[in-house]
Amino acid sequence: MHPALNTPTRLQAAVFDWAGTVIDFGSLAPMDAFVQLFARYGVRIDVAEARVPMGLAKWDHIHALGTAPRIAAEWQRVHGRPFGDADCDALYEVFTPMNAASVRDHAQLIPGALSTLDALRARGLKIGSTTGYNRPIMDVVQPLAAAQGYVPDNLVCAGDLASARPGPLMMVRTLSDLQVWPPAAVVKVDDTVPGLQEGRAIGAWVVGLAISGNTLGLSQAQWQATPAAEQQGLREQATAELLAGGAHYVIDSVADLLPVIDQIEARLARGERPD
Repeated sequence: MHPALNTPTRLQAAVFDWAGTVIDFGSLAPMDAFVQLFARYGVRIDVAEARVPMGLAKWDHIHALGTAPRIAAEWQRVHGRPFGDADCDALYEVFTPMNAASVRDHAQLIPGALSTLDALRARGLKIGSTTGYNRPIMDVVQPLAAAQGYVPDNLVCAGDLASARPGPLMMVRTLSDLQVWPPAAVVKVDDTVPGLQEGRAIGAWVVGLAISGNTLGLSQAQWQATPAAEQQGLREQATAELLAGGAHYVIDSVADLLPVIDQIEARLARGERPD
């Protein structure tokens, strides 16, 4: 391989998650669906519990909830058997249309997303996307995003490949779709640890979003109504969680990405690579 292919001096692509990253400030759409899903089967869960596995493919997310100790014990009590893969399959089939209905109300672009993405394209970067949503849900989301001006260069969904986050396969497919290499020429932007880890798994730069996504789980109105001192405490807590999960950088939202792109490109120009 030509040495230049492994020693990029500029970024070639930025790959974005969807909910909590580009759309749906607070990543709110899946939460009610998860709570209602388990309630339909007689098991109470709360939003805080529902958020814990966020970023995983939705089948994996449901499985993680159903096998969490408290929820598993309640499932055993209600149904008289342990939560198993067949139960997960059944819940997943019910969940998909529930989440597809919910995303219709939570598909608004996050403020600053479109201008940031336009600026990246103007700099010559390709725009990739991966998501924990499956294809039927994204069939609802994509036209809603497109109507607001967001049309990425590719889309890889959970379920498209044999495994999803936190492994690298969705990113491998994305780089193939975009015809971009090496991974050091790519930045992955995400609001969840599994989404950051799929970027780390392939060797990309990863940027975590502390405020706009699942880590806090607040709507934009709730965040804006939070006193400044409390905001800073929440920001520090979310930042620590995302850094511990593998982020090279943490920012509030995608609106704050461009200065980080400048920093990464300066590092590339110095011969640095993602650690």
